[in-house]
Amino acid sequence: MASVHVKGHRREILQQPGYYPTRKRTGNINATSAVYLSRSAFHLSSKPQDHRLSLLLVSSSLPYPRGNEESLLSKGQKTLATVEPNIRVPFAAPIFNSAVISMASTSALSQHSFSKSSPLQNEEGKWVMQDTEQSDAEQEETSPYSLLTVKVIKMTNAHQADYLSQSDCYVSLWLPTASDEKFQTKTIKNCRDPVWNETFYFRIQRKVKNILEMTVSDDDIIRDDDHAIILFDVAKISLGKRVMMAFPLNSQGREELEVEFLLESIQDHPEAIITNGAVVCRELACLEVEFDSRVKKKHFAENELTFTVRGSFEETQRVSLGSGSRSPLPGPTLFHYAKYKQPSLDVALTKKRRLPSFCACVTCRERRSRSIPLSLPLKSLPSEQEAVGKHRKFDLLLKTKKCQEDLDVRLGFDLCAQENDFICKRKKVVAAALKEILQLEEDLEDDEVPVVAIMTTGGGTRALTAMYAHLLSVQELNVLDCVSYITGLSGTTWTMANLYEDPDWSQKNLKKTLNDVRRHVLKNKFLACFAPDRLKYYLKELCQRKQEGHQISFTDLWGLIIESMFRDKEDSLKLTDQQQALNRGQNPLPIYLSLNVKDKISDQDFREWVEFTPYEVGFPKYGAYIRAEDFGSEFFMGHLMKKIPESRICFLEGIWSSVFSLNLLDAWYISVHSEDFWHKWTRDKITDIDDETQFPKRPNELETRVVCPTDSFSDIFRDIVTLRPAASEIHNFLKGLQMNNNYLESEFSKWKDCELDSQPNHLTGAADYLILIDTAFVFATSYPPLMRPERKVDVVLHFNYSSGSQTGPLKEASKYFAKQGIPFPKEVPDDQETPHLKECYLVGEKESPETPIVVFFPLVNDTFREYKAPGVRRSPSEMAEGNVDVTNSCGPYYINNLSYSEENFDKLVNLSYYNVQNNKDLILQALRSAVERKKQKKKWQPLQKSAGDDGMGVPNREAPQHLPNCLAVEKMK
Repeated sequence: MASVHVKGHRREILQQPGYYPTRKRTGNINATSAVYLSRSAFHLSSKPQDHRLSLLLVSSSLPYPRGNEESLLSKGQKTLATVEPNIRVPFAAPIFNSAVISMASTSALSQHSFSKSSPLQNEEGKWVMQDTEQSDAEQEETSPYSLLTVKVIKMTNAHQADYLSQSDCYVSLWLPTASDEKFQTKTIKNCRDPVWNETFYFRIQRKVKNILEMTVSDDDIIRDDDHAIILFDVAKISLGKRVMMAFPLNSQGREELEVEFLLESIQDHPEAIITNGAVVCRELACLEVEFDSRVKKKHFAENELTFTVRGSFEETQRVSLGSGSRSPLPGPTLFHYAKYKQPSLDVALTKKRRLPSFCACVTCRERRSRSIPLSLPLKSLPSEQEAVGKHRKFDLLLKTKKCQEDLDVRLGFDLCAQENDFICKRKKVVAAALKEILQLEEDLEDDEVPVVAIMTTGGGTRALTAMYAHLLSVQELNVLDCVSYITGLSGTTWTMANLYEDPDWSQKNLKKTLNDVRRHVLKNKFLACFAPDRLKYYLKELCQRKQEGHQISFTDLWGLIIESMFRDKEDSLKLTDQQQALNRGQNPLPIYLSLNVKDKISDQDFREWVEFTPYEVGFPKYGAYIRAEDFGSEFFMGHLMKKIPESRICFLEGIWSSVFSLNLLDAWYISVHSEDFWHKWTRDKITDIDDETQFPKRPNELETRVVCPTDSFSDIFRDIVTLRPAASEIHNFLKGLQMNNNYLESEFSKWKDCELDSQPNHLTGAADYLILIDTAFVFATSYPPLMRPERKVDVVLHFNYSSGSQTGPLKEASKYFAKQGIPFPKEVPDDQETPHLKECYLVGEKESPETPIVVFFPLVNDTFREYKAPGVRRSPSEMAEGNVDVTNSCGPYYINNLSYSEENFDKLVNLSYYNVQNNKDLILQALRSAVERKKQKKKWQPLQKSAGDDGMGVPNREAPQHLPNCLAVEKMK
């Protein structure tokens, strides 16, 4: 590290910030004016021999902004100066700004020796800021930064990880909301009570949830052992207060880690953020790098420049210059990066030798291709102005600018504008249908029309077939026009995708559609799916999909096989094409459900609902949605970076019914409905260590916890049982988004249902890809989209197609929503208490008005054995037609059977059709009760409003609180 000697001042005076004269030439900067000494730059080690001094070099002709003087260093970089964007200072030296600094670690301040033969390092280049006209920017609401100081002091009674000696301990710190890098103390060898006294600095945004992870590790030759990981919520620290913490790592051995925290305000440019209360989108900046037209191209024959901005969307880009004098210069190179990370632009010039060499040693390889590094801090560049880098070999034009404020990810828990418009149109259709079937004397007003939905479960070909029959029966009862939503998962998504190819399917007789499906179910699937011409077709489609930019997996092949099973030719339709079936409100709105999971983590420890509509795809949990046509494209920090063509519907069907993404742990859970055995061997041990006497519990804060990782054997075992070799990976459209500091108090809490929800550093915003699987592996029903309070569903027709327990999916849903605090019927039928199930149950009618009424249709054969139609008994010769075995898991309708015989297909269709027809009265009773509820609620609303105007009203705490359907920009100063 370059140093500056300041003579004539005592050490205690130097510890105060201020300007001190010097004439020492340092690096490529002639610091002839002044040196500013920063308080935070002083080494805080207890050892005098380790004392070091870091200086900020500034020009005395320009004022230095107080509060920004912290010198932030990083490993392996030559540190010379820090320049604010609004200060013009000539510089040409490598420089790097990080969000954190270890003042005591020798490696963090290590010098980097540059070779004299490097033309880039010896060149006295100069970066000149060029003024450009700036238009007045619109006023933004912003949130300031804070400086978090973390001092790792010591550890007592360290765990002895080695048999022959004490542990070689070090502590690593990771705060991803401030920096992508992990920083660590030095290693104390063979010591039971290591002392570090090392200080780290983090520039944080208090509007996001900052969870500091401190890992105590043992340094080994082969692999470092992580002994304990402390998860500490920085929100516990009050501004301006110094806090000393002793974290107990092992209560039995009195093992403790002592750490000191200090949170201070800093005078820095505040940050504009966009949040919906759950997730936060931070400032995104764009760097434009371009060669000057005066570039001396004779120096670039067969050379290549590599630009790298770590943590950016593009990460690394290579630019080759043609050797010919007439070859055009390459266009601008763009990098999109998080402004708060303050990254650097690393430039490397690769020189290729023309003479051949047959030596494979490292030295010769380096001679053939030399990489000459140059690091430039992006924070030092002025915003919306152009900087020119002059060099004897090339000139670069650099410009940083703010990206557009409009996000391509919609942040909000309300329904999108298109769905709201659809509901307005659909209500007119529903109102007319209800008036007819309920024989109402007057027309229903908009606020008197209930929202009716059809909810289906998975079940492969059994679900596909039975759903067609159920919809046909509902249509002939004139109830289909009363339905506003249809949700599906797994096999029922095949039915839905097929139906919505026709924009007017619900207005046509479904018997013709059912006959067409019958032909596909009866055909030989092996010949239809694996003929030579189909295999060539699969290969062509997968290659094209790869070329378009999609991530290819076995799920894509499965989607093409589904297309061959139930269609005669290639289906070019996409999810957005189904909007034509909704533009007049003529059909119910389809909602397809999938599940987002993580590698090497149990589905019970992490799972997130992902809903697909023709309008949007998104997470109800985060309140984050994208346009359906953008699903699969690449996003970064809420912005669409790379548009990839929309997938055909068959590929989405492969995701929604991805049976091949099942792992061993899923199979175990499906069999015994418990993961206790596996958790004992694969899950990390987590212990709450919060001291409420020091930090009173607050609802927006997470508890301090210690995570004890499993051993190597358990890691291997976990990798085996959680492996998903065929799961689909989709570009994550939440990439780069962070959690709001108060996310636990937002709508997120309604869907907080797994262990990882309390570890925001590892939620979906930190992942590069989404791993989407069939929901039926974890949750047998498609209720979650309907239970969003924004949809206000009043009646649900539950059609069950699952194998095994017929009441199990409904009971599972009831327990889940009760735990989440979402209104749902609590008294549901149980086939263990009532072995003989009826064809239909009406539940939730006598519960609270907020509870939806569920008309539950289990797939059972009850009165159909003796009746071929409601009130019409079978003759002795027809009794065989009523013998339908839908309960036997190894019968003709088991889940893996993709083809049915004519007899079995007709029996399943007739049974499903009959069960709905025979329970028409219960369906009408549910609709009538829902209309009465709406009218009663309408009568009470004026009374509640008048009471509120008199000042005597009590706010309705049970009513859902909706955020506005727009992006909320929060302000905090």
